[in-house]
Amino acid sequence: MNSQQSTRTATATRLPCKIFDNVRTLARYVAGIVAGVIRERNALGQTAVLGLPTGSTPVSIYRELIRMHQEEGLDFSRVETFNLDEYYGVASDQLQSYHRWMYDNFFNHINLPAENIHIPDGMVPLDRVETYCREYEESIRRAGGIDVLLLGIGSNGHIGFNEPFSVRNSRTRLCTLDPISRRAMASDFFGEENVPTQAITMGLGTLLEARKVLLIALGEHKAKIIREMAEEGISDRVPASYLQEHPDASVLVDAASASRLKCEITPWAVGNLEWNERTIKRAVLWLCDQTGKSLLKLTDDDFREHDLHQLLRHHGPAQQIGHRVFRWMMDTIEYHPAGREPKKVICFSPHPDDDVISMGGTLIRLVDDGHETHIAYMTSGNIAVFDHDALRVADLVTEYNRRFGIDTERSEELREKVAQSL
Repeated sequence: MNSQQSTRTATATRLPCKIFDNVRTLARYVAGIVAGVIRERNALGQTAVLGLPTGSTPVSIYRELIRMHQEEGLDFSRVETFNLDEYYGVASDQLQSYHRWMYDNFFNHINLPAENIHIPDGMVPLDRVETYCREYEESIRRAGGIDVLLLGIGSNGHIGFNEPFSVRNSRTRLCTLDPISRRAMASDFFGEENVPTQAITMGLGTLLEARKVLLIALGEHKAKIIREMAEEGISDRVPASYLQEHPDASVLVDAASASRLKCEITPWAVGNLEWNERTIKRAVLWLCDQTGKSLLKLTDDDFREHDLHQLLRHHGPAQQIGHRVFRWMMDTIEYHPAGREPKKVICFSPHPDDDVISMGGTLIRLVDDGHETHIAYMTSGNIAVFDHDALRVADLVTEYNRRFGIDTERSEELREKVAQSL
């Protein structure tokens, strides 16, 4: 599949929005834009200035830029970078530090001079923070401003750490993190109570001064906020919506994060649509959800009242459409998921219990059909338990057994093993 086939432009949005069928295509598209600016500036003997984010969203983009450097000779020696933010109170060598993250995931793999890297310092003394933030702004101005700014978006609409109700013209500053943001970062810090309450971030005014802005979102959990920032009006409740004011800002999303856009949910309501099996099925199942009716109980009036006149006219009446989709849905049921011949089957589960929750019935059917079925858990879950909690439980078991005279020798041995392993 070529890139044009796997990319489409969203309609009925307030700023340009491209939808990519897979993350690899999106990463190549963004990396291509960044590389184009770098090569253009290198040819002129000038510096390309990039604004960079952290987190899971840009990882694939950084990997593609690293590949371009290693295989195509993309030269970063004249590039200057400015990161958006950093947790306040987190040292640069800490596991959760954005300094450490950027070097591990990007900077250590390209020929970017260390003096050209700018990441906010989370350990600046409190009485120097205001001065430091002004100096960070001045560094951006001295570099000539940001040529290309890459942004992620939080589930509450933040960009950088500009949380809801941030001021439109704000500059680099120390800010307080929203509870939603802290909750989202809880796993990185082994509990929400350990997440910093403040961060240093570029302001909205700083971000909006970049010459080109690319906001990237991946995953179904971003679908709601993408719809709000791309289709609704500008609001300080959704800081990312201020990008609607920018002359060269684009939203780049995968199919999952675009799933709540009007052009994805109800494409028949925003333009002409080719009615085929896929679009008919989608429209009719959506109609079932809207009306609360089953497939075979939909009426002509249901179609008319929900802007599906065209579908009704070309493929109706309602009873015929309902039966047609019903047969299509029945055909998706696979009674023998691995066939009838006995096989070895392996199921990869991201975490213990995900397999049972998501496909327990399928696993039972595989076993019933005589297949040798294995589950490969991709993590044990042990790092989710603090060391002191493990020791506390071992102490509890030991004391419980001692009080009730239950095999105290073995429980003491277990407690010693736990203590030694920690």
